[in-house]
Parts: sequence; structure tokens; C-alpha cells
Amino acid sequence: MFSIQRYYESDSKKVTAYARLQPKHNYIYPMKNVLIVHAHPEPKSFCSALKDMAQKSFEEMGWHVYVSDLYDMGFQPVGSAEDFTRREDENYFKYQKEQVNAFQHGLFSSDVKEEMDKFLQADVIVFNFPLWWFGLPAILKGWVDRVFAMGFAYGAGKGVYDNGSFKEKTAWISCTTGGPEMAYGPDGKNGELSTILYPIEHGMLHFVGMTVLPAFVSFAPVRKNDEERQAELMRYADFVKNHAALRPIYKADNQ
Repeated sequence: MFSIQRYYESDSKKVTAYARLQPKHNYIYPMKNVLIVHAHPEPKSFCSALKDMAQKSFEEMGWHVYVSDLYDMGFQPVGSAEDFTRREDENYFKYQKEQVNAFQHGLFSSDVKEEMDKFLQADVIVFNFPLWWFGLPAILKGWVDRVFAMGFAYGAGKGVYDNGSFKEKTAWISCTTGGPEMAYGPDGKNGELSTILYPIEHGMLHFVGMTVLPAFVSFAPVRKNDEERQAELMRYADFVKNHAALRPIYKADNQ
């Protein structure tokens, strides 16, 4: 586990806060690290099987794998004053203002800080989830709200998109759907999947500067038999092991 250590660089005009990882133990980790943020309440679901396959595949490649299994952790998705050990303004609560203050003075709650630590350490971030109501499960959206905090991930001097703070990181979505693939095509009733995923891929992952790879989507696994589901898992293993060869859908112009 790692902890955020603030330090400052001063000049005549400003003081800039940074986050730096300081290991608590002298462990030697592999060169590459991945964080899988998983959001499904059933450990035996096919979506959870995708998470397990990603973990296995990364480990076979020699990576160190962090998994934030949000339901298993009992992660609190609601951003509130409880995110901070102390507030700048006790009379009027403005969430983003308190996030900036917490970043600058080390005042995030331990659960938020732990997720930030894992995120900072990761070279690759994977959001693994079932597509619910054309978006993220609420628990994963809450993770984004609380962990991609203003000051830490954007704002307060940090840029976004091509000028984002995390251009060295790569991310992708791994998700399952209830509907078949044809429902998400150009003539599908649900609309094109690229449009549905745009707020996540562009508005969350790339917003903070990350390079975003094409999503891995398993359509309607509940409608597949065991052999077909196993083939999907093997397809995902191949995706993970060859992800470096994929062409990004979003990437900073200067990368």
C-alpha cells in the first residue's frame, strides 16, 4: 500500500501542490501496475469473471494488479463532507472547493486517499462493470466523483484532455450488456455504443488526460451458453495481453 505525500515547489508567484507516492514498505514491485475498478454485486457473475480473467492475464504478464472490488469493499459512493477530515468552510459546503483544500492540505478521508494511492501507482486503469441504464452503476460513478477529485485529478492549476495530469496512464472499459450486439448498432434501438460510452471514455477517462483504448464489450452473456461465454473470456485474455498494440480512441496530441 502507498500513501500520498504532498510537497511544494515555490517561486515568487505561487505554491503548487503535488502528489507523490512514498512506499510504506520496501517491497519491490514489477515494472508495470494495473488498477481494475470492478462494480458488480455478484462474484459469480460473468462480469466478475471478466475481472478475474483480466487479473489472471495481467499477472501472467508479470504485472502487479490492484483490484478495487467496490461492492465487496462496501465502497461509499456518495460524495459528502465525510470525504474530508477537516473542512475549509464549516458554514457552507461546496464539494469541489473542499476537494481542492483537502488535496492541498492532506485532508481526504482514508478510503478516498487509499483509492487515490492505487490510482497514482497504476500504469493502466480498467473500469469493469455491467452497463446499467446506459451508464455506470451508481457505485462506480460515485468512485469517480470522490476519487477524481478537483485538485487531485483536474482543476486548481491542472489541465484537462490533452493537457491533463495523467497523460502517462492508459485506460479502457470492460463491460457487459443485457441486450444483443445488434441493439447497439447504427440501426439498433439502443443507439450506437460509442455514443453511450462517450461520457465515460471522453468525459471521465480522457478528461483527466489518460489515453483511452477501445472498450471490450461482451454483449448479452446471459443469452450465451457456457462454451460461448468461455470463448468470450479467452477473447478478453487476448485483448489484455495485446492491449499495447491497440489504436487509442483518445490520446493527447503531444503523446
